[in-house]
This record gives sequence, C-alpha cells and structure tokens, in this order.
Amino acid sequence: MNSTAVLERQNEILRRNIETMTMKNNKDGLSRQESSFYHTMVKEWHQNQHEINHKRD
Repeated sequence: MNSTAVLERQNEILRRNIETMTMKNNKDGLSRQESSFYHTMVKEWHQNQHEINHKRD
C-alpha cells in the first residue's frame, strides 16, 4: 500500500467521522470537547486532501 492509498483511506475514515459528528451537532449539539475534536478532524481532513492533491500532480 503506497502513501497515497494510506492518505485516501485516512480521508475516508475522517470523512465518515466528520459526517457522524455533523449529524450529532445538528441533532443535539456538541460539547466543548467534541467541538474541539470535530474541528481538529476537519483540519486534518483538509491537510490530507491537500497532500493527496499535491502527490497526484
């Protein structure tokens, strides 16, 4: 498994977790700790996207 495949797999997992957290936020709201974790996941997802796009070029 090459590094791009690993990043793509990480991105898929992050995307699923972000979706779950978004649904929870829309339904019940997030605690301060959950909100912080959510923002960290989004930042990591964006960074991974950037790295994947950079490696494809």
